[in-house]
Amino acid sequence: MAVEQERFVHLARPLAPTAMGYGSSAPLTVNIQPQAVFSIIDHATRRDTRDTQSTRVIGALVGTRSEDGSEVEVRSTFAIPHTENEDQVEVDVEYQKNMLALTLKASPREALLGWYTTSHELNSFSALIQNFFASPETGTFPHPAVHLTISTEPGAPIETKTYISAPVAISPDRAAESCLFIEVPHKLQFTDAERAALGTASAAAASESRAAPVVSDIEALAQALESVSDMLERVSNYVGEVLDEERDGNHALGQFLMNSLSLAPKVSPNQIEADFNNHIQDVLMVSYLANTIRTQIELAQRLATAPLAGAHAEGGAEKKDEEGGKQDGGRGGGKRGGQGRGGGRSGGGRSGGQQREPREPRENAD
Repeated sequence: MAVEQERFVHLARPLAPTAMGYGSSAPLTVNIQPQAVFSIIDHATRRDTRDTQSTRVIGALVGTRSEDGSEVEVRSTFAIPHTENEDQVEVDVEYQKNMLALTLKASPREALLGWYTTSHELNSFSALIQNFFASPETGTFPHPAVHLTISTEPGAPIETKTYISAPVAISPDRAAESCLFIEVPHKLQFTDAERAALGTASAAAASESRAAPVVSDIEALAQALESVSDMLERVSNYVGEVLDEERDGNHALGQFLMNSLSLAPKVSPNQIEADFNNHIQDVLMVSYLANTIRTQIELAQRLATAPLAGAHAEGGAEKKDEEGGKQDGGRGGGKRGGQGRGGGRSGGGRSGGQQREPREPRENAD
């Protein structure tokens, strides 16, 4: 069911600053998982290009929230059909409710966090939808709704921004379509496996064939060591140029380098070498076990299909032998039948498979 702007005004209620959750429960950091970004980009790519009035797509953000509400993690999204023009915006509210119920049924520990759009523009319609997602009936109340904007222009870098809102209006009638967007920090959070997958996707995007081979663990470790070595060389060159007064130093960058070095563990080079060798042995063992399992699976498949092929070949040989025997028997019968004399001894009586009885010599009639 499409809901027009007047319906939004009826649903969205102006919230007090305390009800919006600002203070200790306001989100300080928004963590975004890569699969959520891919889902938004896929939604933008599959949009109906015939609709020239709606220049953006919208959807809901689903994820987890910390106990105090100071940190949220966007894990998944789902699209929401909508139409937008200069005068009004229509959103399928029933579709949003059904999809949210199904998503939360599949992931009971997750919750509605807010909504996203593929445009950095903030207008009155953005405020209207923001208040809808922050309302007690259909939104994230008592927590503030997170608004994620992401650019999906082809060939341009992907830029993301996150906001929360505060109610601001000169009259109650304008409160539903007015709010103050406050930008909050965010970061893309991914694991080592997702980092490797993103690196492979980036390598495929840079090639002409749009394909990239999946590297092994040893190759991935070698590439990681080369990347670390290059970064250390760049940092060393920068520090050397600053000490030699060849370039001006940056206090913020220097502080960042000091903080990074302070987090490094105080271990001896021998211990680092021993840990690295142990890690190499673990990687080699995992690679050996993976190859062994792959070989066993292939051998099991071949052994499972071998009896079927043997039975098929044996059945064909038996059938061929039977046909050959029938043909030989037919030839023998035909020959015996041709040797019959005067019809007394017919060839049909003696087949090729029977032996002739010995006959006594015929006495002379004389």
